[in-house]
Amino acid sequence: MFARVFWSMSVLVAVLSGTADSNGWTLQNNILITGPKSSFQASLTYASSVAAGAQTAMEECKYQFSWDRWNCTDNALAMFKPNTLPANRETSFVHAISAAGVMYVLTRNCSKGAFEQCGCDVTNNGKKAEGGWTWGGCSDDIAFGERISKMYSDGVENGQDARAAMNLHNNDVGRKAVRQTMKRVCKCHGVSGSCTTKTCWLQLADFRAIGVFLKKKYKKADKVDYVRGQLTENNSASSKRNTGLKKDMVFLEDSPDYCRENLTVGSRGTLGRECLRGGKNRDKYEKKSCKRLCKDCGYVPKRITTEVTSSCNCKFHWCCSVKCSQCTKTVTKYICVQRESKNRRKNVRKKSKQRRRNRDNN
Repeated sequence: MFARVFWSMSVLVAVLSGTADSNGWTLQNNILITGPKSSFQASLTYASSVAAGAQTAMEECKYQFSWDRWNCTDNALAMFKPNTLPANRETSFVHAISAAGVMYVLTRNCSKGAFEQCGCDVTNNGKKAEGGWTWGGCSDDIAFGERISKMYSDGVENGQDARAAMNLHNNDVGRKAVRQTMKRVCKCHGVSGSCTTKTCWLQLADFRAIGVFLKKKYKKADKVDYVRGQLTENNSASSKRNTGLKKDMVFLEDSPDYCRENLTVGSRGTLGRECLRGGKNRDKYEKKSCKRLCKDCGYVPKRITTEVTSSCNCKFHWCCSVKCSQCTKTVTKYICVQRESKNRRKNVRKKSKQRRRNRDNN
């Protein structure tokens, strides 16, 4: 989960501050970068990028699942020790998006010149492509981001069991998503803007595109078994272990009922969740959120109207201040609430009628 990255980062913070938690965790028995060639200095070099990558992944996860019953809950992020949540489809997504986020930010910061050890990927520069254009420019060094991300994301997997295999597999799916969504950018060269020659290079896509890509992978994830040290397609004689599974997210356990609160499995339930109704700029999935979050979970969407005050009509006055008016607008929201019993509804209507009669008599 995201917590795995934050867990590793928490170890760094503890070491820098000269503290450790009650279980005696130290840099030696936790992993920021593992292996005989790693060093504490290396972990310091990339630590802020790893933390930023984890944060980027968390925000994207919340966006992608904002109108789902499971909405990338914070309680998963607060668990700083690995493998504390079920090995289900949602955990698989968070592993994939976390690995992708760390790789993405490391690669982006490399292109910005943040690290001495990397720069542009010029491996293909000068080579001709089928379309008649030439590789050139400064491609993002995706190999660097992938290598360092793998050290961080995979480094905490010490086990050789089904859960470790699942986590490592999904980490790899996330990193592949960064590669698969890269975009080709080209520039024309010639007299008066003509395109006599064209030079192209590869750039990272927006992280939103990676989030969308992985959400599709999540929906098509495969349930697997762990047989003789390898992941195989669940209940299938002909496994995908060397072909299809490499491209797909995998999980070991079915997801729980996310309609109800169960913090043990990372579910806060949908009671009290906001949902959407109507709206021209909303897609079908958003428009059906009240049915998915409320009605299908045994709740009802309740309309709530509130007054929101914010600054508006701001003007700059010489010199040097900005003055704004205070504008109030009415905001309507729909919240999932408990369905009232028939007796309660009857009592409410009865009291309402009684109040009207009392007003008429007065």
